[in-house]
Amino acid sequence: MKRIAIQGGYGAFHELAAQKYFGDEAIEIVPRDSFMELLTSLKDQKSDYGIMAIENSLAGSILPNYNLLKDTPMRISGEVYLRIKQNLVALPGVEMSDIKEVYSHAMAILQCKQFFNDYPYIRLIESVDTALSARDLRINNIKDAGAIASRLAAEKYELNILAEGIETNKMNYTRFLILTENGHMTRKDKVNKASIHFALAHKIGSLSKILSIFSFHEINLAKIQSMPIMGKDWEYQFYVDLEIKDYDMYERALESIKPFTSGLIVMGEYIKGNVHLD
Repeated sequence: MKRIAIQGGYGAFHELAAQKYFGDEAIEIVPRDSFMELLTSLKDQKSDYGIMAIENSLAGSILPNYNLLKDTPMRISGEVYLRIKQNLVALPGVEMSDIKEVYSHAMAILQCKQFFNDYPYIRLIESVDTALSARDLRINNIKDAGAIASRLAAEKYELNILAEGIETNKMNYTRFLILTENGHMTRKDKVNKASIHFALAHKIGSLSKILSIFSFHEINLAKIQSMPIMGKDWEYQFYVDLEIKDYDMYERALESIKPFTSGLIVMGEYIKGNVHLD
């Protein structure tokens, strides 16, 4: 049985992402309070895989997680896109009119603001996790509050769904990365995506040279994320997702960009994930 470390509690969207990615395989969920603890769980061999949210279609990139990836030996072995459906949940017997407060992760609250415009008397309170907010309703038997959480969390903690699909944008999805200690060897003829990291000095044309090299080698850039390098004025690091059609061309492209970069790291080579809409 594969042990899968997730950030958050049982019923979190990370657990749903694990179910989607591993399908019918037997898995054991290993909850962790933070992404750093998730990586430590992998390092200490208390889990076999980790699942880390990296970007959301509405909120954008989760920047702290990029730096965590750069500074860890864990590598990306896959990805999965999950449609995020938010629900208002509460203890059985609790009605909408009973609710004075709703708890959830800050991002979940942001995604559901429009729904709560119709309930100005409800106070929205940020918490560390959607699923843990649902769990706390059950553990503490809170009858005048609700939580924003997944259907899975409602099922696990025996809560009722008072309102389903309350997210403002129905095409709200999150990309999750599948992590292992040293990466998962995908056959070269199967690899069609890679994630890399490198640094560039602030010189005219530095980035354009890199982009030209990838273009010449017919490598599509699925995403490019820049961040300043702390302590180095006007120097930047880049996280880039590459779509690969020809692995040999991809390898040649990496060799070609080396003279123009520093700290080039291949964070993972894997198979491009599918978007799960249900």
